[in-house]
Amino acid sequence: MVHHLNVLINHYGYLGIILALIGGIIGLPLPDEILLIYIGYNVFQGRLSYIPSIACAIIGIICGISLSYLLGYMFGLPLLNKYGPKVHITEKKIEFTKSLFSKFGPYILIIGFFIPGVRHLTAYFAAINKYSYKKFSMYAFVGAILWGFTFITLGKIFGEEWDKVASIFAKYSLVIFPSALLIATIFYFVWRKRLSTN
Repeated sequence: MVHHLNVLINHYGYLGIILALIGGIIGLPLPDEILLIYIGYNVFQGRLSYIPSIACAIIGIICGISLSYLLGYMFGLPLLNKYGPKVHITEKKIEFTKSLFSKFGPYILIIGFFIPGVRHLTAYFAAINKYSYKKFSMYAFVGAILWGFTFITLGKIFGEEWDKVASIFAKYSLVIFPSALLIATIFYFVWRKRLSTN
């Protein structure tokens, strides 16, 4: 894995970041979080610059989700059902994301990036559910910025420990992010309640 990531960054630099994230978002079996954390590690080493790395990551993510939206708009659910399994998008993931999208709508476009398997599908469902591109991009681009910034920054902060951090997120991201979201939601409502009583 590290060898392939090294080849990607050494040979293609910032363009490689954009292309890899476009492919990862549309459904190719690429380890997105690991890639972003590794980019942050390269920033830590001085091989890449922090701001250009984040900018290229965000460009790649936005291009990837926009392409996914376009595919969903043009071909709809039959495309996912037919070709999804070939790029590791299973029927179970499709049904799970469909259920989440029907309940939480636009907000899943933001937090969906942090849920493996879901981020690959939210743009498709936005298009299938007739969201305008303007409405879709208003939420999805916020999620793209938060996701790219978070993981590149983690790689930069943890430096030589990047692979351990990546391993933890690869194994436990389905627990980490829902838990963090739940805690943040509880704090938000407690804070609002205190404001209203003052």
